[in-house]
Amino acid sequence: MAEKLYLYPLWLRIWHGVNALLIIVLIVTGISLQYSNTQFMVIPFDLSVTYHNLAGIVVSVNYFFFFIANILSGNVRFYRLEAKGLVQHLMRQSMYYLSGMFKGESSPYPVTRDRKFNPLQKIAYIVVMYVLLPLVIISGIALLFPETIVPRVFGFSGIQLTALLHSAVGFGISLFLIIHVYISTTGKPISQNFKSIMTGWH
Repeated sequence: MAEKLYLYPLWLRIWHGVNALLIIVLIVTGISLQYSNTQFMVIPFDLSVTYHNLAGIVVSVNYFFFFIANILSGNVRFYRLEAKGLVQHLMRQSMYYLSGMFKGESSPYPVTRDRKFNPLQKIAYIVVMYVLLPLVIISGIALLFPETIVPRVFGFSGIQLTALLHSAVGFGISLFLIIHVYISTTGKPISQNFKSIMTGWH
């Protein structure tokens, strides 16, 4: 029988739940703002602006909490990368996702007390948590206070470039969310990973 591991402390589960809900609000309102017109509106424009801004502010505060708590709790150790053999590890995990798991093979990097993430997960979480989220937060704050944005960059509107960056990064986070939910369904049984993030136990 596999060892039962307590990998998701209460603070992390609360942060994860709040963040997931807010990201969904940001995606829905962001799409509504991006494609809003007078003939068809998913959400009225003024409400989309209000909800998007409020959710963005709370996500920013929530991220600051995660950044500090991640360091103080020691959870940051799960995000450390080792360059030695990284490409081979990534290839091995990729082959598992593309083929092995459909053949009933065991995960090449099972969860242990010292390894919460497989190599691909680790890379994805590092990119999302330490690159994409800071970028979307910084660009969002800039759009909230457009007077802080450089007016022209190489002949282009600074506001338009910032909005483009914000939208592109938001799309990247949306894509991550879809893949994240899908990979979460690959537990055995299918509810295993969802149950883990609810109870803290893997």
